[in-house]
Amino acid sequence: MDFIKKLRSFDAYPKTLEDVRIQTLGGGAITIISMIIISLLFWVEFLNYMTPNVTEELFVDTSRSPNIEIQLDLTIPKVSCEFLALDAMDSSGEQHLQISHNIFKRSLDLEGNPIEEPIKEDITIRSKNETITDVASLNKTEYCGSCYGAREGCCNTCEEVREAYRAKRWALDNVENIEQCKHEKFSEKLKSAFTQGCQIYGNLIVNRVSGSFHIAPGKSFSINHVHVHDVQPFSSTEFNMTHNIRGLTFGASIDSETHNPLKSFVGIATEGATMFQYHIKIVPTSYVKKDGSVIHSNQFSVTKHQKVVSIMSGESGMPGVFFQYELSPLMVKYTEHERSLGHFLTNVCAIIGGVYTVAGLLDTFLYHSIKIIQKKIELGKLH
Repeated sequence: MDFIKKLRSFDAYPKTLEDVRIQTLGGGAITIISMIIISLLFWVEFLNYMTPNVTEELFVDTSRSPNIEIQLDLTIPKVSCEFLALDAMDSSGEQHLQISHNIFKRSLDLEGNPIEEPIKEDITIRSKNETITDVASLNKTEYCGSCYGAREGCCNTCEEVREAYRAKRWALDNVENIEQCKHEKFSEKLKSAFTQGCQIYGNLIVNRVSGSFHIAPGKSFSINHVHVHDVQPFSSTEFNMTHNIRGLTFGASIDSETHNPLKSFVGIATEGATMFQYHIKIVPTSYVKKDGSVIHSNQFSVTKHQKVVSIMSGESGMPGVFFQYELSPLMVKYTEHERSLGHFLTNVCAIIGGVYTVAGLLDTFLYHSIKIIQKKIELGKLH
């Protein structure tokens, strides 16, 4: 009995008799509001506890990956796919013309709706003296097409005729009068040049060095190691390179605002022959999840610039969408960690105790204020 009496003396929460308790309407309202606030704050704290804590580290990039995968999804609403080319080049001097082995082109109407199935364009790497089997060579066993004065020898395909004219720097007019080019139906392509749009999407693998890639009108080729585009029979001012970048990423997807900062960006050309330039700074990134799995990716920042390139403006260049990227020597590492259960319980107790205490003070202030007002009314002193 003595032990029980001593234990009672430690009670920090003495109870009052039911008969002397006073329950008020204001106290009931404050209690309900307090319970709602406690429930909301508890839910927010619980969600925060379930979200992994991510730490960030910065160190020198020592990764050995030789390549970077670029994932691109871009639409050009006012130029047909037949008159657009995607090319890439890196700082090591390796040049890829007409990159298409992982790139798809889809024709769109002027409203942006698909009108054809996506077409994956195959690229064939061949030597200068190698020829491509053409309609003419199928019909004749020993066919030797004319080069129309551009060079000696045979031009058995339309592309070989074009290359011969390019080497001479001659303009190739009246393409449909060229025997090797009749099957291309060039006149039909000309009619749809500016009445269709194009979606270019897919991925390409590039060397892990600084480089560039671009989408520009015309057929791309090299003359004396100089990269040029043939836009004939049009002039460069006729191409409106307004575009919508639906997505541009480097590597696997990670949960970061800087992983795809150009998503849904629209570049608007107010006049013809506009050159859009995007200077990209890539930061290699690794993301370590709670289960130990690692995602290797890249984040990037971008600087945008556009200009009108024409003889009248005095600016050199060509219309198109150009992306130039550089790699940072530093790497960012994100690591997920589980949040502490003790920290969560401490915050929950702080929420309950804090709200309960503040609500008690508010109830006491409200109760005594009402009593004072009522007493003044009884004495007739309230004016």
